[in-house]
Amino acid sequence: MNTSTTPGSMTATPIQTAATVVAAVFLLVGVLGFIPGVTTGYDDMKFAGHESEAKLLDIFQVSILHNIVHLLFGLVGLALARTWSGARAFLIGGGAVYGLLFVYGLLIDQDSDANFVPLNDADNILHLVLALGMIALGLALGRNGTTATTTPRAH
Repeated sequence: MNTSTTPGSMTATPIQTAATVVAAVFLLVGVLGFIPGVTTGYDDMKFAGHESEAKLLDIFQVSILHNIVHLLFGLVGLALARTWSGARAFLIGGGAVYGLLFVYGLLIDQDSDANFVPLNDADNILHLVLALGMIALGLALGRNGTTATTTPRAH
């Protein structure tokens, strides 16, 4: 198994490609959260807290902090995707973070100060899907660490 930490192409292996795509989606979502029209109630966006009435795609409750977290998560993902082991850590570790965020979203009262991100029911469902999807990708693609530069043996 190649668990190389030597930086290389972010698409050298399938797991690095998957991590790069996931990270790019987080970056895109972070940027879209700051675009009026794509984010409804943009003028009612708060820095943090459940009082933010802005919704990405008129579905997912967002705040400035929420958007910044998506941007940072995407940047971390791109940095980690440079290596096989980093890509695997991003997908599995990031999936675990989203799993915890899903549980957190279920346990808190959405109208309480504890809902500082903010989260709504749509966010909770998305966080569960992200958790399961990222962990599944990390486990499925992380089974073997062969790189794109591995050459088949001659017969």
